[in-house]
Amino acid sequence: MNSVSTASGIEAVEQHVPPKRRRLGTLLIRGATLLLCAIAAVQLLYAMGYLSWGFANWQPVFIAYILWSAAFCSGLVLRDGEAGWRAVFVLPALFFTLALVIFPTFFGFYIAFSDWNLQSAGGRSFNGLDNLRQLIGDPYFWNALGNMVFYVATVTVQYAIAFGLAMLLNAGIKAQKFFRVAFLLPFMLSPVAVSWMIGKSMLEYRFGPVTNLLRELGWSQPTLLTSPWLAKTTIALMDAWVWIPFMMIMILAGLQALPKDVQEAAKVDGATGWQGFWQITFPLMLPVSVTTIVLRVIFQLKLADIVINTTAGGPGGATDTISSYIFRVYKDRSNVGYGTMIAEVYLILIIIFVALLLKFTSRYMQRAV
Repeated sequence: MNSVSTASGIEAVEQHVPPKRRRLGTLLIRGATLLLCAIAAVQLLYAMGYLSWGFANWQPVFIAYILWSAAFCSGLVLRDGEAGWRAVFVLPALFFTLALVIFPTFFGFYIAFSDWNLQSAGGRSFNGLDNLRQLIGDPYFWNALGNMVFYVATVTVQYAIAFGLAMLLNAGIKAQKFFRVAFLLPFMLSPVAVSWMIGKSMLEYRFGPVTNLLRELGWSQPTLLTSPWLAKTTIALMDAWVWIPFMMIMILAGLQALPKDVQEAAKVDGATGWQGFWQITFPLMLPVSVTTIVLRVIFQLKLADIVINTTAGGPGGATDTISSYIFRVYKDRSNVGYGTMIAEVYLILIIIFVALLLKFTSRYMQRAV
């Protein structure tokens, strides 16, 4: 009864917002929104060349956005009362996302449909679908996309290794704390440092200790980074060495949270270790496993630093990822418009792929349960 009366009391307070105050709040929200849209439209049309007058840069639009955010919050408080105050606590995060995620994404689409080469004196100009046509006929893009399929597929092997290590650390072996820290060391290192330490030093063709050891074992030309498939496999191994600890620590946390009584009951019923794993441990670990794999796939789709520092996408684009190819388009060609088109198309492909992956995993978990 107390909770019902309290809720009805709050609703009554919210419903008794004075009409003039409601109208003022609505007017403030609508007026600020119309003003922001007008300023942004004028600047957009001026930047595209459809208007002969406008602002010198996008700074006035940013200032208008800040003022609109304050006016919108104030209008909600005036219009909705207590409910408006509750919304104000959520809106800063929403506005932050709009400013640093949504707006840059849509602005990227605007840049993607333009010819903007930093080495050209003409500056940026709208070129319609030319960048998209170039992308469709770009063999280096499709090669990098095919490489991404290979790199993402290696996540399954990484997951199997990480699960095995987590099971080992969860088994109460000697020096357990030492091995936990030792296995986590690669994850503490920057991928850039790993690429220089291993790719540029240990695997260097002439003086690297690994290549010298391979020569001593009878391999006359240990071309680990110059042979296409060997280079791609080497990149995948270095990347796995960095990220397997991340997967291991998440799976280990899930294993330690499993109910012990279920496992002990299976042992009493005569289940072997392998049967207990497949029939109890692995099904119970499905939520953690799915989360770990999805996060790892998302990180893998952004693979670039190890490739850029070790092989720069070579030999002949054999190790290229989409991110490293975008970097080379920006750095070597200074082609902002085309590089942004690649990035936006890749973003759409990632969204579709991750959405399908989440849908598939959710259905799989429902069937398993």
